Amino acid sequence: MPIIDLLERNSKLYGDEVALVEINPEIKEEQRVTWKEYELIQPTSASYYRRQITWSVFDEKANRVANMLMDRGIRKGQKVAILLMNCLEWLPIYFGVMKSGAIVVPLNFRFTAEEIDYCLKLADCDVVFYGPEFIGRIEDIAGHLKDKMLLYFVGDSCPSYAEDYYRAASNSASSAPKVLVEDTDDGAIYYSSGTTGFPKAILLKHKALSQSAQMEAVHHETTHEDCFLCIPPLYHTGATMHWFGSLYTGSRGVLLKGHSPEAIFRSVSEEHCTIVWLLVPWAQDILAALERGDLKIEDYQLSQWRLMHIGAQPVPPSLIRHWLEYFPNHKYDTNYGLSESTGPGCVHLGMENVHKVGAIGIPGFGWKTKIVDEHDQPVEKGDVGELCVKGPGVMVEYYHDPEATREVLKNGWLHTGDMAKLDEDGFIFLVDRKKDVIISGGENLYPVQIESFLAAHPKIHDVAVIGLPDKRLGEIAAAIIQVKENMELTEDEVNRFCIDLPRYKRPRKIIFDEVLRNPTGKIDKPALRAKYNSTRLVEEQNQA
Repeated sequence: MPIIDLLERNSKLYGDEVALVEINPEIKEEQRVTWKEYELIQPTSASYYRRQITWSVFDEKANRVANMLMDRGIRKGQKVAILLMNCLEWLPIYFGVMKSGAIVVPLNFRFTAEEIDYCLKLADCDVVFYGPEFIGRIEDIAGHLKDKMLLYFVGDSCPSYAEDYYRAASNSASSAPKVLVEDTDDGAIYYSSGTTGFPKAILLKHKALSQSAQMEAVHHETTHEDCFLCIPPLYHTGATMHWFGSLYTGSRGVLLKGHSPEAIFRSVSEEHCTIVWLLVPWAQDILAALERGDLKIEDYQLSQWRLMHIGAQPVPPSLIRHWLEYFPNHKYDTNYGLSESTGPGCVHLGMENVHKVGAIGIPGFGWKTKIVDEHDQPVEKGDVGELCVKGPGVMVEYYHDPEATREVLKNGWLHTGDMAKLDEDGFIFLVDRKKDVIISGGENLYPVQIESFLAAHPKIHDVAVIGLPDKRLGEIAAAIIQVKENMELTEDEVNRFCIDLPRYKRPRKIIFDEVLRNPTGKIDKPALRAKYNSTRLVEEQNQA
């Protein structure tokens, strides 16, 4: 079924129940803005800002968006972009676009004006919904945008070159639009992370979105009684597709702006959240706050919290072992995926397999996997090769990029670019990104393995390993280490700790600095390589 059918079903079955809650700890009661009638405000005794909508209101608002677009001539197959921070409006707009038969195009809120312009053109967008945070960037490109597409402003004080979204939506019909949308129709275009240049446009069908919703509910045994805390940005498949588990079961979701340990615990406690998806650095921050005593479990109502899962990047086993020391009753899952596979879940650990922490797991619900060599032939168990996945969530194509599509889609298999190996029990272990492998003196070094080893050091908060050029060995492994707050760590201590690593795997350069990560929590290897390669060049020039 198309993904929009799940929203309509929930409106009928659970119309008066709360669907979504928005929490912003940074907005205090005295800073509350006067919102349009479009939004349902639900004040509470909490000092932070909170709004909520029911399933029937959610569906009604999506209908208004769809009818508003259709009244302006938008038809099936046209593209509509969303450039918003996480907010209560985001998902009703998302579903409203698809209810009109159009294809929804979420944009990364960190895109520059140039990247926004590029992505809008690449996807052939006809409409853009954007919020007040993006006025400056949109104004930089509005000169040619306003003549080619509709601009809807989601906020107060609408700019003269845009239309007021609230006014337009409130004047549109609330009934379901008469558009036939099928599961074989194109539903969304998501963008890749763009770590190798401008991002690629990833085209997904409705059936891929719907399958990801069912898969999320199956993997995490989500029920109607659960409550999911969503923290990552909704423009990313990892956030929307994890929330799709709530959509599939008609259960409540909470959108939290910000990810401080206190805000997470408070939201779990006061909203009675049962499922929380964290990124590695957020879990690290929570554990560090608990160790320092800044955060105390007994100050919050956390007994209903049953599942903590992590995705988006390799997870150090030491992190989960440490987590379970504080939360021994938690179930845990690792989720692996790409936007090209409709987000997380094509491989997952499985809540029953915590004994295999360190693996990314087994094929997800409805998926197949294989690990191949450079000739596309399966490798033996224990050997490293490229992970390939096949299933109902594989993208249609990189939109307008047939050459790049052919490189990764072969006979229905998606080549992920991730190097992995299979253990004797059939569990997949991620070794590293193909492009991140370090070749030092003819030996292949996999940074993820070295990072997992170093992450177990009690003084290390975060760590990244990259390759730096070396005249003799070609490349050497450099470890960028972020030390835990109020602790000191020396290079000699790190070297002594690494004595248990094979000599060729030991980092040859230790750098104490912040570990750069992107908005989805992945270590930003390109930025780190650029930073330390330029630093190394300056050092060499000074020594010459």
